[in-house]
Amino acid sequence: MVFALDAGRYAIPLAAADRIVRAAEVTPLPAAPGLVLGVLNVGGRVLPVFDTRLRFNLPRRTLEPADYFLIARAGVRRVVLVIDRPLGVIDQPADAVVEAGLITHGIEHIRGVIRLEDGLVLIQDLEQLLSADEARDLDRALVSESYSVA
Repeated sequence: MVFALDAGRYAIPLAAADRIVRAAEVTPLPAAPGLVLGVLNVGGRVLPVFDTRLRFNLPRRTLEPADYFLIARAGVRRVVLVIDRPLGVIDQPADAVVEAGLITHGIEHIRGVIRLEDGLVLIQDLEQLLSADEARDLDRALVSESYSVA
């Protein structure tokens, strides 16, 4: 699933994507990691909402009604990613993905890069969305606010 943040294109594996919905008001979650904007009730489940821009070193901005939420699975956790807009699905063979480790180090949250005729697409590794400390802090924040860990 490919999506836009500013002028850049990013993706998550299609198998991790659940659905895309219009942005809605997010309930703040005190003591959550800085990457977490808050929580959202999605079909009776309280899910953490992530400021995806921060993982790609883009400037923070206010959540707008024109934004979208990408609901996805990050390992065993269901999450909501804030995106500017969905761009669809691209079908590329596995060997078209250049592993991020072959390009540079220190970007664990990037699984790889796909080169297209009109530019690059960075593939986010949702398993690395949170560090171990951030995951622990998020779980504590969810429990302290009486939300079950999703």
